[in-house]
Amino acid sequence: MPPLYEQVRAKLIEAISTGRWRPGEAIPSESALASTHGVAIGTIRKAVDSLVAEQALARHQGKGTYVTAHDGSRLLFHFFHIVARDGHKAYPEVQTISFTRDRADAHAAQALAIAPHDKVIHIRNVLSLDGRARIVDDITLPAELFPGLNEKVFRARPNNIYHLYQSRYGINVLRTDERLRAVLAQREDAQLLGVAADSPLLEIRRVALTFRDRPVELRLSRVDTAQHVYHNTLGKGVPA
Repeated sequence: MPPLYEQVRAKLIEAISTGRWRPGEAIPSESALASTHGVAIGTIRKAVDSLVAEQALARHQGKGTYVTAHDGSRLLFHFFHIVARDGHKAYPEVQTISFTRDRADAHAAQALAIAPHDKVIHIRNVLSLDGRARIVDDITLPAELFPGLNEKVFRARPNNIYHLYQSRYGINVLRTDERLRAVLAQREDAQLLGVAADSPLLEIRRVALTFRDRPVELRLSRVDTAQHVYHNTLGKGVPA
């Protein structure tokens, strides 16, 4: 049997994932949680500390502990690493080019820890910075985790994509695993980005992970780095 704090932690995760505690809302006090779960405050504190370390929860001095919300600023400063050459960071404008359903190929199945040929959702977006297309994003999602997600729902989201995952499906993206390499622009990407075919691009392969390191999204981004660079500061309080 797992340690007591891990049992409590699992119950806290369930409360977050099922929406009992909504993004941006305060969770009950540690004393109230201790009473509810019949454990010592130290046990509660250890469970909460682990979720704060994962950035699923955030402590605000003098106010309490809150469920981390995937608002625009969190996306910009924790998950979006493309900046202007002078270091300026701007929120991208996103245009959805296509939304389709398919079966997972071997590459997607491995990245998402699903079986080959499982149902997936493919989304292609073009992201603009400073009024010009700079990034082509190809997103693959396990359809099982996103029931009812269709193009209308996706386009009508009031906030960023990770906020949609969190608010509608209880999926909290806690960290990402990224791999970078240089590629040459294929014809379709070149047209979308307004660059010559075979121009150098930066490709970012990102797998988004939720609790227990479960993969929930595979994203391949091709970036025109003529005026922009990849910048990610790693350290305390910043997801790796």
